Amino acid sequence: MKNYDLVVIGTGVGGTAAAFKCRNAGLSVAVIDKRKYGGTCALRGCDPKKVLVGATELIDRIKRMQGLGLEGEIKINWEDLMDFKRTFTENVPASREKGYESAGIDIYHGVASFISENEILVNDTKISFKNIILATGAKPRPLNVKGEEHVYISDDFLELDELPKKIVFVGGGFISFELAFIAALSGSEVHILQRSDMPLKMFDPELVSLLMKRSEELGIKVHLNNKPTEIEKIDDKYIVHAQENDKNFKIECDRVFHGAGRVPDLDDLDLEKGNVTKNKHGIEVNEFLQSVSNEKVFAAGDSSGSPGLPLTPIAGKESGAVASNILKGNQKKVDYSVMPSVLFTHPKLAVIGLTEEKAVEKGYEINVNQTDTKDWYTYKRTNEAYAMTKTVIDKKTGKLLGVCILGSNADQLINYFALIMKFDLSYKEVKDVLFAYPTSASDLGYLL
Repeated sequence: MKNYDLVVIGTGVGGTAAAFKCRNAGLSVAVIDKRKYGGTCALRGCDPKKVLVGATELIDRIKRMQGLGLEGEIKINWEDLMDFKRTFTENVPASREKGYESAGIDIYHGVASFISENEILVNDTKISFKNIILATGAKPRPLNVKGEEHVYISDDFLELDELPKKIVFVGGGFISFELAFIAALSGSEVHILQRSDMPLKMFDPELVSLLMKRSEELGIKVHLNNKPTEIEKIDDKYIVHAQENDKNFKIECDRVFHGAGRVPDLDDLDLEKGNVTKNKHGIEVNEFLQSVSNEKVFAAGDSSGSPGLPLTPIAGKESGAVASNILKGNQKKVDYSVMPSVLFTHPKLAVIGLTEEKAVEKGYEINVNQTDTKDWYTYKRTNEAYAMTKTVIDKKTGKLLGVCILGSNADQLINYFALIMKFDLSYKEVKDVLFAYPTSASDLGYLL
């Protein structure tokens, strides 16, 4: 039997910060992962995806500027791009392990499962703990479709040695749209199958509609009200059978990818044996991210049933809070009031706070400022056909409730709005700031 003050299951952002913080405070710490050390973001999520996004962003911009001072064809060499992407991921596992070992943190490889409220089993090793942090991340949601075993996931896309000529994405979420833009701008024919009449429901529907127009212009076909019923493999081809607007539909392709959302990856843990309860959002936790059923257990990131969005910065904040609560007693809470989120398509789509629809649902009386910015200097100089910002303001207080942005600089601009909302800045205070011009920040005063 091995004994530790703290065991951390998961080596992504949700677990790493807490592991080091507690070890630096003198606790004995062990980390466990059933996959390569590093977690989703560094190995098979945000970081490698953004490398591919960066390359295709250049392709998109050059195409928009054809005949406006640029000429000649530039195209993606997929093999070279993937080799470049791997320079960001291939050294991560060894580097993470070395970092843990240097800090005096014990490392384990394998599937961990509870055998009691304060014990787990990893391979053949029993481990007892005073506290444990579950930071196991997320996995693709079951599709419950015949032939589901033929569907590949985003991990597979990010390791493709050769880009398929024709791709179908099942589901119209973040993963589908981001990877669809990468594939389309790299030369693939791309289809997205969306069950309802509108994808990307956390964003403003009007801005989503504009993004869908841009998708179609790039050759991405979004099939709405499409419910897959079977995925068939015949030789090296795949046939997706579905119902589209109550009519039979089928499409043949070279690869089918899952893009229908993710769920907490908790099935291996035998939570019942550890007296740990969960719901569809993750481990049931209190405001201190502590299990409501077993006080020795904490959860962070995608494993946690907290109000936080499934985003890397949220996982990091929760990990730090959990470490503080273990070391000093429950006192640290995470502020979820400001959580910007970005869809890395071309153009990008970003949101923070409440959309117009959600604000009305919550009973606010609102003013909505919708600004079509495609003819503003910021966007006209790069020939963008679609750019819009919508701000939602509480009539009673004048406070900013939410912002949704479509445009090439949405990922940067949304962070300025995050600062405005976090520090409760007034329009006059923002207007009085002297921003460098011409930059996207200099547009802020006119967008509020």
